[in-house]
Amino acid sequence: MSGAITPVTMPKFGLAMTEGKLADWLIQVGETVSAGQELADIETSKITNGYESPVSGVLRRQVVAAGETLPVGALLGVVADASVADDAIDAFIAEFQANNASADTEASAADAEPSTVSVDGLDIRVKDVGAAEGSQLPVLLIHGFGGDLTSWMLNQSALSHDRRVIAFDLPGHGESSKSAGEGKPSSFAGTVAKLLETLDADKVHVIGHSLGGAISLELARLAPEKVASLSLIAPAGLGPDVNMTFINGFISEDRRKTLEPILQLLVHDKSLISRRMIENIIRFKRLDGATGALRTIADACFPDGKQADNLRATLENYPGPVQVIWGENDEILSSAPAQSLPDKVAVSVLSETGHMPQMEKVSDVNKAISAFLEKND
Repeated sequence: MSGAITPVTMPKFGLAMTEGKLADWLIQVGETVSAGQELADIETSKITNGYESPVSGVLRRQVVAAGETLPVGALLGVVADASVADDAIDAFIAEFQANNASADTEASAADAEPSTVSVDGLDIRVKDVGAAEGSQLPVLLIHGFGGDLTSWMLNQSALSHDRRVIAFDLPGHGESSKSAGEGKPSSFAGTVAKLLETLDADKVHVIGHSLGGAISLELARLAPEKVASLSLIAPAGLGPDVNMTFINGFISEDRRKTLEPILQLLVHDKSLISRRMIENIIRFKRLDGATGALRTIADACFPDGKQADNLRATLENYPGPVQVIWGENDEILSSAPAQSLPDKVAVSVLSETGHMPQMEKVSDVNKAISAFLEKND
């Protein structure tokens, strides 16, 4: 790695992880480390994990001290060859910190408390962060089946440095009212349009994941004047196939042992499904009306084990900019439809990635979305 400088950043050991504590450095500044050798201990959710060095070289800097808690992606240290000059290391650290959000900014957005707003008699939990004023248009994040606003925990703050970013729990999900209505993407889109009116968000960039992608397309059809662009992540509505083992198992399984393999279908790296994530979903499903709402949605959206809504024409007719991001190894909704989309659609298919690219390939997705938003404001 002659001449190369490699940042050591706070790793992401699970989908639910947003921050970690640097418990201890195992390698001191000036010592040589081999690729795969443990550099430090990281504490998260009361579990300590060894952080293995991504490269061989010399630990040239410890940017933070043991005991500090930092967001995922924060700079911890720097590994480089011994021949790299000290001023080059200093310049690298300064540039890295300048090009990435400060820990304080990240923590502020991550810690913002959700609120509840009323939309057509439904209580909708909303997390609204970022600048409310400015030339940049706001962003609306729409999660998928069985998710909630925490599906965007690794994306919302990263996108909110210069714009307002709104995440919320769909009806029937999270802490919103457990009435799912008809359970169809079109009916959800009607609720979303009214939510935007309630939040005084006249026009937004819409980012939708999975079922949220289908809802995004329906919103663009129902209220095109409200949609500045579409970013669709592993979207429903573009092909007939869906993994009903996941859908039915997510609804019915209520023990960690049986739910874990169902949730592992969401990701390529199965180790990302943590005990904490499983327990949170089990707690949600024990809420009054939760599983009934999920079943209503599943019956409406996936009758006979197929997707009920074909929204390709809606996508083709939408006049605004569109990008699609899909995991090549998606086990819930096959990425095959991404291969035959219109030329106007910017398509990214990420290797070694499952159904949740926004959590499994955080950096790639955040960069793609940020560039897309900047281009289409």
